[in-house]
Amino acid sequence: MKKISLLGATGSVGLQTVDVIQHHPEAFRLVAMAFGENVDKGLEIIKLLKPKLVSVKNDQVAKQLQRHLSGNVKVVSGLEGLIEVAAYHEADIVLNAVLGSIGLEPTLAAIEAGKTIALSNKETLVTAGHLVMEAAEKNHVKILPVDSEHSAIFQALNGEKLADVRRLILTASGGSFRDKSRSELQNVTIEDALNHPNWSMGAKLTVDSATMMNKGLEVIEAHWLFGLSYDDIDVLIHKESIVHSLVEYNDSSVIAQLGDPDMRVPIQYALTFPDRLELHGAKRLNLWEVGQLHFSQVDFQRFICLKLAYDAGRTGGTMTTVLNAANEEAVSAFLKGKIAFLDIETIVTKAMEAHQPIHHPSLDDIRGVDKDIRHWVRSEGLKIK
Repeated sequence: MKKISLLGATGSVGLQTVDVIQHHPEAFRLVAMAFGENVDKGLEIIKLLKPKLVSVKNDQVAKQLQRHLSGNVKVVSGLEGLIEVAAYHEADIVLNAVLGSIGLEPTLAAIEAGKTIALSNKETLVTAGHLVMEAAEKNHVKILPVDSEHSAIFQALNGEKLADVRRLILTASGGSFRDKSRSELQNVTIEDALNHPNWSMGAKLTVDSATMMNKGLEVIEAHWLFGLSYDDIDVLIHKESIVHSLVEYNDSSVIAQLGDPDMRVPIQYALTFPDRLELHGAKRLNLWEVGQLHFSQVDFQRFICLKLAYDAGRTGGTMTTVLNAANEEAVSAFLKGKIAFLDIETIVTKAMEAHQPIHHPSLDDIRGVDKDIRHWVRSEGLKIK
């Protein structure tokens, strides 16, 4: 039996992880979990899976939660609580599904504690990929991808030599606005952006999918996970989201992983690796029912945020920290109705243009740049039109 610490338990990936754990009590046990402030949903999970340690956003939420719990559950809070859950001594695997760069330090703490990492928090590698991969190598820790695209690549690489790989091909649905021209994006609404055609995700991820920043973050993540240069990582628009990603080898063979869109598949594979279990309620892929699969090249002039991510990745250092922090703040402002959809890419562009990157940054460097960029976006960036 594998014992699991789950970060981001009440989010989309977290809830689907709970579903996987619930349907395989013989294989998994949830021993610790963290969530923000959704106490009602958090209580449901606690009563269902009975973790011993729970972390929440702050002391106020912790007091609210404790009123509903017996003394058998330890409740902690804040970043320190998140780190405590990540490094919990009973856990074998830490599934990091928190949203944003706050996931970095818990990941590093889990690595230092020797835990296997099932990673769904893109920002960990985008913000500080060099620190995370160095720590994982030093501590002999496996990092198993949970994102469907990276899980697909991971599976397509099984039994193969990385030296034989010519390129990685990440597929992208194109998001809510894949069929719209740039002129048609001028007046799109928040509701329009949140209407994803294939996947059920949280608001921030859905907006990132619409801008294609999500795919850009995945390109940076793939660079760190698999050690290939940005010139050897491509993106392909695939509106059905059936082919989750592909690996092309030197002999021109291409191996892909396919399946109906269901995030529980990569979640469960990360938890069971190297084994596989039956997935409760999974829809089987019958290609004759799909009929056709469509693919098209990415237009970088149409999807500016994807180009920005490639640019940041190739520059390296703290430029990817800037990309992520500026995007998080800009998307938050869009979701609050403070800026228009296309202002997101403008703010990220201006933040990157003004930044002098620090190469091989320390954790303190990354914290400082992240804080400064967020302050700039809130004070100056949101005024840019």
